[in-house]
Amino acid sequence: MAPVKAVVFDIGNVLLGWQPEAFFDRTIGAERRAALFAEVDLHGMNLAVDKGTRLDESIMALRAAHPDWADEIQIWQDRWHEMLGPVLTESVEILRALRAAGMPVYALSNFGADTFEIARQHHAFLDEFDLRFISGQLGVVKPDPRVYSIVENATPFAPEALLFTDDNTANIAMAASRGWKTHLFTGPAGLKDALHSYAIEV
Repeated sequence: MAPVKAVVFDIGNVLLGWQPEAFFDRTIGAERRAALFAEVDLHGMNLAVDKGTRLDESIMALRAAHPDWADEIQIWQDRWHEMLGPVLTESVEILRALRAAGMPVYALSNFGADTFEIARQHHAFLDEFDLRFISGQLGVVKPDPRVYSIVENATPFAPEALLFTDDNTANIAMAASRGWKTHLFTGPAGLKDALHSYAIEV
């Protein structure tokens, strides 16, 4: 079995929580949140941002299309940094332990270009990767095979030397189909066990 030469992290729900529904439940109440998400395709808008559309432009268009929900839609932009969290502290500790041991660490995340800059302002550890592959900057999202190809071409390691952790099964499956080692993230303890199975101590 080829050794792991670099570890690739997803960000949302691996290093930082990402549960917009829970945030809106706390902000406008569960019943109104359910109605909002049923009538307004906020996740579709967010996917467009992840593909490279500006957040402010996307919010403006969605507000125009759904004037009855304009105030609630604006929350997505004005309080976006509050939706991102909490920090998964143990995962960040694993990231830092890997770096301290000399293991290259990369980020591969579906994330808007402008929203990632907001996240960086609030979470300094996002600057601690050796390389970052952010979908909004690349114009392509996981699990599109093109984004994995970008990583492969930018790094000095063969696919089988990369260990990728993500909480999304489709993203993991695409990486595995390209020969990457993979771990479906369900919590920091499981990630530690996966790393140990490859003789990586953290």
